Amino acid sequence: MHHRLAERNAWFRKRDASGCFIARNGTRCGALGTVKTLHIVGFKDSGKTTLVSHWITVLNRLGYEVAVLKHHGHGGVPELPPAHTDTVQFLEYGAVSTLVAGGDMIQLIQNKERSFEQLKALAASSGPDVLLIEGYKKEAGEKVVLIRNEEERHELESLLGIVRTVKTAELFEDITRLDDWLREWVEARR
Repeated sequence: MHHRLAERNAWFRKRDASGCFIARNGTRCGALGTVKTLHIVGFKDSGKTTLVSHWITVLNRLGYEVAVLKHHGHGGVPELPPAHTDTVQFLEYGAVSTLVAGGDMIQLIQNKERSFEQLKALAASSGPDVLLIEGYKKEAGEKVVLIRNEEERHELESLLGIVRTVKTAELFEDITRLDDWLREWVEARR
């Protein structure tokens, strides 16, 4: 898996003379203003991660690079690497961030709260075409809302920026309809 990822990423790391990324579907400089951004929101176990994961694959097949920003809504901090690693030791000694680079991969851990806008900019710093945001339902942006029942629909229908509401069952019944919608959504924002 890592080998296939490294091969794919080798293509995406190419830059032109001005430092802009060169991708299969054109050159861009990765400014957040040019990144198509879509939130996938819903309550726990509504299928957000399932849909985001599927859409990453769909968008990659269409030639788009995708970045993901995920809200860790489980309380506490996201899981860190094992305690014996240099990365964790640096954080324990007071580093505000650590960045490990190697083998065509970068891992950044910051021990500091960031605003939503800063997180979006960080997620977009690799120059993706599309930024899928899992969660952050109260933040501004276009949203696909996943619902399991009418009660959830009523609780979430007041969110701003809803562009599509999806019943969780649709993820397993007719996902190609959702894929077609996503393709049209991306193409309409060129």
